[in-house]
Amino acid sequence: MKASTVAGWLFAFLVVQRLLELRVARSNERWAREHGAQEYGQSHYPLFFVLHPTWMLLTLLEGRASRGRVNPWALALFILAQPLRYWVIRTLGRYWNTRILIVPGGQRVTGGPFRYLRHPNYAVVALEIASAPLAVGAWRTALAYTLLNAALLLGIRIPAEERALAEYRASRTTDIP
Repeated sequence: MKASTVAGWLFAFLVVQRLLELRVARSNERWAREHGAQEYGQSHYPLFFVLHPTWMLLTLLEGRASRGRVNPWALALFILAQPLRYWVIRTLGRYWNTRILIVPGGQRVTGGPFRYLRHPNYAVVALEIASAPLAVGAWRTALAYTLLNAALLLGIRIPAEERALAEYRASRTTDIP
């Protein structure tokens, strides 16, 4: 199968998937805020709203320009990442969000994929960001966005989440008489 053809289908899938997930995230955000959630890391949040759409668009454009065939291994990795993505979302339930929201009285989730990885959602996203473009011959996009995503996650997002969780844990222990 031609990579240029699959690039369009992959782009359409990603757009629909991400838009549906944003609806879930918005609903979960409303619920969390109604339950007193405090948000952390607001300043870096827009960076992800630039990263993901441009990654999707460049995967489409570079993939459409590709003269090769689909890389079946990369496509298989992308497809295998999807159940993992939904396992994370299902495990987190109402706590799953695209923002860092700490709900008072909430407990850290340690079941499901969190038994194996501390941040499984980010592992899945990293796999997607590399495999989707590679599936359609967009190796430049795969390389650039894998590095950008790693820099944002490791340098900004994960440390912000860890600080938020540590601050929440500390506030809970100081409240106990």
